[in-house]
Amino acid sequence: MTSGNLADVAALFDGSRLTMGRRLAGLRKNALAAAVELTPAAISFYESGGKKPSAATVAKLAMALSVSPSFFLPDGSPHAPATAHFRSLRSTTQLARDQAEAYVQVVAEVSRVLERHVDFPPVRLPVRPVGADCADDTPERAAAELRAEWGLPEGPIPHTVRAAENNGVLVVFTPPQSASVDAYSVSRADRPLVLLNPAKDDYYRQRFDVAHELGHLVMHTDEEPGNNIVENQANRFAAEFLMPRAQIADLLPTRADWPRLAKLKETWGVSLQALLYRARQLGTMRDVTYRNAMTTISTRGWRRREPGTVLSVEQPSLLPRAVELLPPDLLAAESRIPHHLLDVVTSRTPVG
Repeated sequence: MTSGNLADVAALFDGSRLTMGRRLAGLRKNALAAAVELTPAAISFYESGGKKPSAATVAKLAMALSVSPSFFLPDGSPHAPATAHFRSLRSTTQLARDQAEAYVQVVAEVSRVLERHVDFPPVRLPVRPVGADCADDTPERAAAELRAEWGLPEGPIPHTVRAAENNGVLVVFTPPQSASVDAYSVSRADRPLVLLNPAKDDYYRQRFDVAHELGHLVMHTDEEPGNNIVENQANRFAAEFLMPRAQIADLLPTRADWPRLAKLKETWGVSLQALLYRARQLGTMRDVTYRNAMTTISTRGWRRREPGTVLSVEQPSLLPRAVELLPPDLLAAESRIPHHLLDVVTSRTPVG
């Protein structure tokens, strides 16, 4: 980029874009300041808009963050507040949360650009708020309502990611550097997002993750994320969404019948552990039987990798197909997102 263009970027510099780029890189202000030979206070001024960087500083910032200088230009889109639902706030560092939330901004920006050129399915995601003090079967009823709203047939859901995408929910994999953060979801006014961990290459657990995050999007738009009560409600939602009581209760064994459980696993596309959880939840299996079965799961090393058919994880297709319809480089030019991140956002498979 010429010095004249750098001067233009410096004049129009958007501090929020610097914050976004820094968080995407997983850097604190002091680390970025050291990389560009400035003070953390200077970085704070640039991010808050209290001061504009020089053209030379713009070039240094772009190089340090592996973005083009034009990345720092205003994008003109409102950044509405959105709550990200992380599984555990205690085990997720602030730096990792910041990085994950910055990636959400990237996905939202990519989506906005693509929707200028390609029609996406309308969002059909009913909101059924469930408070932390809920003591009835509201999570299960919310799951049943979503299946009905989406017109899902009785029995196993063939493809959870496709069902979500067909109803306007964006599903993407996160970058490899975010593998420490489990699957999470974000309720946005324009389009809800489900973000999947790229390191979790387990077909059965991924399906439960998608259902769990759908539960958050349906039930917890206003609830504080990360607490055990909210997470348990999302698990109950996921269990009913994937294994409706009326359709699976009579199929579940009362004891740890492993051959029978293995067949149910393949039929319903859920893990052995999810089936055991469901059997205890529905009262088919006694607590002591469930605990003994889970001990066996641990002893045999099945918590990490269960026996059975190894299937590839379900693949998102909404964003990848939209990109295929556009001229090469149009998305990069209009979004100004670095190519390496665009590759992750629009990939059908985890990028390693």
